[in-house]
Formats: sequence, structure tokens, C-alpha cells
Amino acid sequence: MKIGWVLLAAAFVLFMAWLFSRRRVGMSRLEVSDGEGTFPLVSGTNLDREELSFPDDFAGELNLLIVPFEQRQQLDVNTWIPAAQELERAYPGFIYYELPTIYQLPSISRTFINEGMRAGIPDQTSRERTVTLYLDKETFKRALGIDSEAMIHLFLCDAEGRILWRTTGVHSPEQEAALRDVVRAFFSLP
Repeated sequence: MKIGWVLLAAAFVLFMAWLFSRRRVGMSRLEVSDGEGTFPLVSGTNLDREELSFPDDFAGELNLLIVPFEQRQQLDVNTWIPAAQELERAYPGFIYYELPTIYQLPSISRTFINEGMRAGIPDQTSRERTVTLYLDKETFKRALGIDSEAMIHLFLCDAEGRILWRTTGVHSPEQEAALRDVVRAFFSLP
């Protein structure tokens, strides 16, 4: 019986050494502007262990931000991914991001969560586009007029962070049509 505990303790020590050898996930930055209708300045670490700051690091002229607050909401996020990927193919200036939003946590917890998500997501594009935000959720939600974490929230922003469209919840054909109308008008295509 003692050998089992010794092996378990050794495995734990090795895991912790491995975890600390990784780039530790920093605390996210959150700056709220006075201007309504803009996405707040936020920073986070993607699953490729790169720190990004939005809107500065938006890669598109139009950026769809999918914001879940709970792990179980990943299923809701996944309902939007096919439409987002199709829009990316149709409009080269369009890109989407997933921004899981979590309360501020100690460094070890942030690293543990990000590494766990990284292990579960083998797709390189998904790793690059999933940027975890560890911040004061109440301030973040207030800045965006979010009154509930019960559903995912989606924001379509231009490169400067101006919010051009928003919705909540799982994908629906009606919501997708509304999103497509805004994207089409932005790129001035028929």
C-alpha cells in the first residue's frame, strides 16, 4: 500500500515540475473606456501560450468574439463555429476568437486551467484563437452591458474594438442571418 502512495506522490511532484516548467499564465489586463459601444481593452493568454491584447491584436478588419463564462457553455460556442469558419472563408478580413472569461485566479490555477484546455484542443487554429481572460468579471460584464452569465455572448467588432453587432445564446439561423447582413454591409458586398 505504501508503494502506491509513493508512486502517486512521485507522479504529482513530476506533474508539478512539468507544470512550472511551462510558461506561466499571467493575470489578464482589463481597461474600460468611457466610450459606449466599444469592447474594453483586455489581455489574455491563448492556448499556444502567447499573450494577446485586444483590440490591439485583432487580426481581422472584423472580429467575432465568442464569450463563454462556464466550461459547460463550450457546447453552445461550438454551435457558432461552423458559421464563423464559413464567414472566414467568404470574407478574408473576418476572424473569430473564443474568449473564455474566468475570475481572477492564482498563477498556478491559471496555468493549470490553460494547460488542461490546451491538452483537450489539438487543432492549431483553435489554440491560437482561444484566449482565456482571468479578470474582474463584474467590471468586464458591466462594461459590455452583460447582465447574466447564463448564456454565451457574441460581439462583432471592427479592428478598433467598436461593437457593430451583438447577440447571446446558441446559434440560430435568424441570428446568423443578422450577423451575415452586418458583415456583408461592412465589406460592401452584395
